Amino acid sequence: MTSSDTSSDAPPSKSLRFVIIGAGMAGILSAIRLKEAGLDFVIYEKADKIGGTWRENTYAGIACDVPSHLYSYSFALNPEWSQQFAPGPEIRQYFEDVAERFGVASAIRYNCEITSCKFEVGRWQVAAADGSIDTADFIIAATGVLHHPAIPAFEGLDSFAGLAFHSARWDNDLDLSDRRVGVVGTGSSAIQIVSAIADRVKELTLFQRTAQWVIPVGNQTYSETEREKFRATPQAMLDIRTEVARAFIDGFANVLGDMDSPMIEAIQATCEANLNDNVKDPDLREKLRPNYRAGCKRLVMSERFYDAIQQPNAKLVTEAIDRVEPSGVRTKDGVLHELDVLVMATGFKVDAFMRPMEVVGREGATLREKWEVAPSAYMAISIPDFPNFFMLNGPNGPVGNFSLIDVVELQFAYIMQLVDHVRSNSCKEISVSRAAAERFDEDRKVAAQTTIWSTGCKSWYLDANGVPTAWPWTYDRFQEEMAQPKLADYEIR
Repeated sequence: MTSSDTSSDAPPSKSLRFVIIGAGMAGILSAIRLKEAGLDFVIYEKADKIGGTWRENTYAGIACDVPSHLYSYSFALNPEWSQQFAPGPEIRQYFEDVAERFGVASAIRYNCEITSCKFEVGRWQVAAADGSIDTADFIIAATGVLHHPAIPAFEGLDSFAGLAFHSARWDNDLDLSDRRVGVVGTGSSAIQIVSAIADRVKELTLFQRTAQWVIPVGNQTYSETEREKFRATPQAMLDIRTEVARAFIDGFANVLGDMDSPMIEAIQATCEANLNDNVKDPDLREKLRPNYRAGCKRLVMSERFYDAIQQPNAKLVTEAIDRVEPSGVRTKDGVLHELDVLVMATGFKVDAFMRPMEVVGREGATLREKWEVAPSAYMAISIPDFPNFFMLNGPNGPVGNFSLIDVVELQFAYIMQLVDHVRSNSCKEISVSRAAAERFDEDRKVAAQTTIWSTGCKSWYLDANGVPTAWPWTYDRFQEEMAQPKLADYEIR
């Protein structure tokens, strides 16, 4: 750590300016906290409305796989959730309502995609696609993970005569009745889509590259009586949130780092029983049986999928796709699967984060060079040589472990402790040191070897070298780390 600079030209705290990139869950949280602190900020949003993941994804059946009362800001619990696992439109409406209620919606500049952030003469120069320029003392990158669709380069895709689109580009005016619909992929999005449309399409074809373990989780509907209780007694919502959080931590988040955990074995047994008890045809059952351990990929939660894929109008195709033709999809065995609609539920480029934005730090350091091998960030927040630039849900955070809202709340409180050193004029620039970042990355990679994600499957939790990228330790440790920054790990100027 360098010695602190207490010179008088440091900006007074009231003049500090923050640029928040992204008006999704993390961006709205950041704005609320900065407003509470009396700081100057603006939110740049590339789209025409807020919502992040929940704006991008509007496909049939979309819902959160984290319980509603846990997937809520701790300071803005919502008595109006209709179900235990809220549908996507309700979640987006929740974020819109919170932004209005806390007075930060007016700070959003829509249709303004940030193309570059460059650190020059102690401040960040921020350029947008429309040619506008802004200057900030701090950047909060709240760009999220699930916003760059990954579209397979299928031969002949452009020749398809029907409708073809990624699940994140769903057309809600599309009438699927009497249509032959193909879905590519078997992740959570694909499973939710199949479960939602199987009984209203003419034919449904699911193209499976990798089978998924499915855990049967019901989705309780909250009655009007229960919602009235939530309105009258907010403590009832808090009690549910606390109870669910502890169960989630002890029964899931804290065991993912131990591939030999008895709890992991119990999850495996539950998934196996679900498959064995609910898929009648033995051939189909074996096609749906993964060859890896439960939890190695993100668990899929559904009570309806196995029923949906067994409907008379549904079929599972496990042959690899060879190419797309005008009338459908031809698989490697030569069979042509005729389709009217092709949905690619093929996930996202989860290693992109704020890229393709150009980010240039101190002395010309570029994010592209820093992340040439794989994205990494100390505590999923800070990168060496990028002072006063902080990420929320950045690389190496607990993206697969817990409610990302709780993660972001912890991260932002941590960030504000770093910001306070600049606000107090004790320094002007703060970022993790190279030594601390390298140590964190090495420790993370060693710890990753014992996680369930290292047990032999291909997933979006792995980097290009096959190393799990998610937080490999317990959620309790994450909370402890977020309680107070270790200033010795930071370069302070």
